Amino acid sequence: MSFRRGVVRQSKFRHVFAQAWRAEHCLDDVRVSRVTWDGPLCAVNPKFIAVIIEAGGGGAFLVVPISKSGRIDQSSPTVCGHAAPVLDIQWCPHDDNIIASASEDCTVKVWQIPDGGLTSPMTEPMMTLEGHSKRVGILAWHPCAFNILLTAGCDNVVCVWNVGTGELVYQLFDAHPDLIYSVSWNKDGSAVCTVCKDKALRIIDPRRGVREKVHDGTRPMRAVFLADGKILTTGFSRMSERQLALWDTKDLSEPMAVQEMDTSNGVLLPFYDPDTNMVYLCGKGDCTIRYFEVTDESPYVHFLSLYSSKEPQRGAGFLCKRGVDVNKCEIARFYKLHERKVEPISMTVPRKDEMLSELLAEMKALRAVVLAQNQRIELLERQLTRIEDGDV
Repeated sequence: MSFRRGVVRQSKFRHVFAQAWRAEHCLDDVRVSRVTWDGPLCAVNPKFIAVIIEAGGGGAFLVVPISKSGRIDQSSPTVCGHAAPVLDIQWCPHDDNIIASASEDCTVKVWQIPDGGLTSPMTEPMMTLEGHSKRVGILAWHPCAFNILLTAGCDNVVCVWNVGTGELVYQLFDAHPDLIYSVSWNKDGSAVCTVCKDKALRIIDPRRGVREKVHDGTRPMRAVFLADGKILTTGFSRMSERQLALWDTKDLSEPMAVQEMDTSNGVLLPFYDPDTNMVYLCGKGDCTIRYFEVTDESPYVHFLSLYSSKEPQRGAGFLCKRGVDVNKCEIARFYKLHERKVEPISMTVPRKDEMLSELLAEMKALRAVVLAQNQRIELLERQLTRIEDGDV
């Protein structure tokens, strides 16, 4: 790992710590999908948690209120209108009751979830979008414009839809020669960045260019626009080491920063918080969540800490800032998918008095250890003196 820790850098997020919620606040007996697709499999907003689940004879996902906890009954109603497995789900950022789903059946469906959650299985969507010739695995709502949804499929085509009317307003055929791995809107929705199996980073904007190769490895990559217009990518090196890179869209010739992490095979899913300018990396199959702060000072991407647990994650949902508990200094919340469980994990900035109490407690514990070691040394010295004097 090549994280820099030598110089103490002033940052209010240096002490951010992650803590998993108690078992009684988790969702149990959730049959998380085993579909072979490198997506998060989960989407969260301030009202609902949605998880793609195993379903026979089609595709389905579970939707429950965010306050729900405990065991999920196997007879619980689901959204089950797809004819093949669901690959991606995304909540609309402008309406907490609207969710889109993409599936192997080549369609995208938009659903309206009633307040309080489902009372019966939902099979009829409010809109079905048909324009892809192969399975659809990527969804991205426009950050500013209402009812605008971007989709990308295994036919290497990018589509932009007006969900209100079902109209296909834009289609990009010839920009990607191979499978699209990731799509991200910039802050105001004026441009889109994509990463493709040909290892290129593309910015779909007539004023920008194309970076031919952002990561040398052949494994899937991810890219996300940051608030200041830069792009953060995750991928693999030629030696299969997982990498994190930061790019300036004004000059894609060289990355601003590159960090190598480990040699795990799991795809790194980046979750970006524009309010704190922090990036959280969740590796599929990992037991850790790493988090970084992006600043204007070199080396630009600063490693803060990591959350580690015993169980690997199948996927993760990232709750938007509107849903966190600011009274408890919570700045982010993840919903970690286990084999059959959904576990909330809170990211918290401790208050100054809490930090002082923790530091004093740690200092007291260290002093106790030092005192015990000094007493042990004195005892050994007395025994050594007695041996030398022949008293033993």
